[in-house]
Amino acid sequence: METNWLEDFLKLAEEGNFSRAAEARNSSQPAFSRRIRGLEDWVGTRLIDRDTHRIALTEAGETFHAVAEDVLRRLAQGRDQTREVGGAEAGTLRFAATHALSLTFFPDWLREYGDTPELATVSLLADNMLGCEKIMLAGKADFLLCHHHPTSHHRLDPGVFCSIRLGADRLIPVCVPETDGKPRFALPGDAQEPLPYLAYDDRSGMGRILAAAQVISERRAALRPVFRSHLATALLRMARDGKGIAWAPHSLCAPDLARGRLVRAGGENWDVPMEILLLRPRGRQGHAVETFWSRAVAAAGEQQET
Repeated sequence: METNWLEDFLKLAEEGNFSRAAEARNSSQPAFSRRIRGLEDWVGTRLIDRDTHRIALTEAGETFHAVAEDVLRRLAQGRDQTREVGGAEAGTLRFAATHALSLTFFPDWLREYGDTPELATVSLLADNMLGCEKIMLAGKADFLLCHHHPTSHHRLDPGVFCSIRLGADRLIPVCVPETDGKPRFALPGDAQEPLPYLAYDDRSGMGRILAAAQVISERRAALRPVFRSHLATALLRMARDGKGIAWAPHSLCAPDLARGRLVRAGGENWDVPMEILLLRPRGRQGHAVETFWSRAVAAAGEQQET
């Protein structure tokens, strides 16, 4: 069994299509299919249900999916720890962060730690929440900085990853003001003329949070999606151009509110509170990671979650 078989399998599970998965893995489809067959032969059972229109995992495949993610993550972590012992990666801390927090929260938060030995090298990968989850599951980052809401779930199993709360934020509905300062698009809107809505797509963690909180559906907002993106910055740009309402993190839109370029499209009852979390794998990591984590826990005034 080769590790690239596991990577092929995870990519196929993600894409649900042999052609797209093979292309993403820079392979011909026949060669890619042979490797998947080879993995199934090695496991000893079918992992892929090929009888459906969209390729799906069998029950055994669903079980093996978690195993494959865990094996690749442990291999990556073991490699990095070994390199650290050998001096190749001493002092390196790898962070994954969602785009909004990489722009607003991360720089000031990291500055609080000052010039310390464990911060000799810091690597930051900014991505949407789906991308950040993949980075953590693949063992390509030591920490994940993200927003969280109790009703919204992520792919990082609490049995494998732990977290601490670093701060708070909230999603608030914003739009451009009219000349009198009132919102151009005021919630909840009229069912006859729905308000233009700048929406998050499925890759966005904040989109998940907004959907899970159900503030739009429960308060019966009359909205008409006119634009979608996983980037809150893109939605804010469209909102500043007067294209509609966007639910944006306050940490990101506060300067626009202060300058009057944007105003609230609804009262605080339309807000969605969020936590800012720092996550890491539960297993013991290298010295630099463990030292930084201990300081982060102490600074947050919390114990890591169980």
